[in-house]
Amino acid sequence: MTQTQRQGDAEARTISTWSGEAREQAVQRMFTAIAGVYDLNNTLLSFGLHYRWKKITASLVPRAEQGTALDVGAGTADLALLVEPLMGNAGRVIASDLNHAMLVEGLRKIQSKQLDDKITCMQANAEHLGFADGTFDAVTTGFCMRNVGNLAQAVGEIRRVMKPGGTFVCLEFSKPVFGWLRTLYDWYSFTLLPWIGTKVARDRTGVYEYLPASIRTFPDQERLCQVLRDAGFRQVSYRNLTGGIVAIHVAIK
Repeated sequence: MTQTQRQGDAEARTISTWSGEAREQAVQRMFTAIAGVYDLNNTLLSFGLHYRWKKITASLVPRAEQGTALDVGAGTADLALLVEPLMGNAGRVIASDLNHAMLVEGLRKIQSKQLDDKITCMQANAEHLGFADGTFDAVTTGFCMRNVGNLAQAVGEIRRVMKPGGTFVCLEFSKPVFGWLRTLYDWYSFTLLPWIGTKVARDRTGVYEYLPASIRTFPDQERLCQVLRDAGFRQVSYRNLTGGIVAIHVAIK
């Protein structure tokens, strides 16, 4: 390992414990560096499971005629593309992300499917979304919440822009439910994942050290339920996938 890599690894682990603007800026630098290979690495590192996880997440979004949906932290727009058919013929989806480079990759996908008139990419901060109160029938997010500077503020902002009765569906890494799986997952996360991610992305920012560290510090299934309840959501529930490696939380405004 080079000195640059060691410095990147150390910074990544430190960033995972930060909050606020410093964390936000550091995370954006890292994701900008890997935007072009983000989808490829997701497929390799999840053994293709991320497609299934996202399809199940989208299936929990209620169908709506002339519906409006917001995907927060949309990245390369996978979830936005899956939610779009659920909003009806006259529906609209906003794919929002703070990272411009990731949105550029997402826009390419949207344009390739000729869905420019149905899905709009917009640069926005999850903690300051900039939409009016009660705008959206549904809000989704996939692998975004653990990267925000202030989780409680982001969750509160998401609730604010939802219509009463609207549904929030959150896909995020969580805590494996079996001890043996936690041991195996820790080895994979802190040893194999950084090695594969760095080789494929040729990344020197430390993002593939940051990712498992950020998962470790993120609230587990029950604690995230409490964060959602504290923000004012009701009917909060979750569903574990792949033994709790990821979990989908559903909450109603």
